[in-house]
Amino acid sequence: MTAAFLSWVSALLYGAATAGYLVFLIRQNPKAARAAVYVFGAGFAVHLAAVGLRTAVLGQLPVLNLGDSFGFFSLVLAGGYLLVSWRYRQPAVGVLASPLTLGLLIVSLLLPVGPRTAGPLYMSLWLTLHLAAVFGGYGCFGLAFLSGCLYLVQENRIKAKRLGPITRRLPSLSVLDEMNHRCLVIGFFLLTLGIITGAALAQTAFGAWWRWDPKEVWTLISWLIYAALLHQRVTVGWRGRRAAILSILGFAVIGFVFLGVSLWPSSYHSFEGLERLRVQ
Repeated sequence: MTAAFLSWVSALLYGAATAGYLVFLIRQNPKAARAAVYVFGAGFAVHLAAVGLRTAVLGQLPVLNLGDSFGFFSLVLAGGYLLVSWRYRQPAVGVLASPLTLGLLIVSLLLPVGPRTAGPLYMSLWLTLHLAAVFGGYGCFGLAFLSGCLYLVQENRIKAKRLGPITRRLPSLSVLDEMNHRCLVIGFFLLTLGIITGAALAQTAFGAWWRWDPKEVWTLISWLIYAALLHQRVTVGWRGRRAAILSILGFAVIGFVFLGVSLWPSSYHSFEGLERLRVQ
């Protein structure tokens, strides 16, 4: 079986899980929620196998082109959601996490296939650690974004006194705020590790720790945004709505770093730049 075939199977399972989560939310059916979690987990297992095959063929984590990057981001987000689901037992989070995971995977499958092999330039442990840390951070920030969105929805429903079944199915504001904080802390740690390993990789490959590349600059900007948010949570006590909004804004910057800067032609981090380096 090919990685593409397994990815399509995973997409079908994610789609079925999305339907199950919607049935849980609308019909208040706990059996649908339990089934959705198991189906989503099966989708993740198949997706992990697909990425594993792609990694074995490529010789490096499959993030060297836009399609592979969407697929790998989808995998990281799915794995992060399963950990959150296990920790908090809040299936309503899957109402947002499963369609986002599915959407990212579908986009990756519709984009052109990446290179078959990475080449000797990319056979670096520093690069593997850098990519794993950065994408792990992206996944955590994605979950913080989802918890922030749910926080705003739940808060608005409570303020409007719309205390119906959907409100009771959504996590409480305190749980969502805690989830948001934990995801931010882990994501910030992983992004910091990604910056450090990236600097080590740049020193090894190019003889400079920092080159003021557009992606390096925007990654630093996103790091400063999340550092400021976490600092304010600890020292000033930012909680709730303000933290949720800033998590959403921070993830918008991450989205620009992930997608916008990666398409920036002058950046050696761009997919075009990676392709030029690959063929040299």
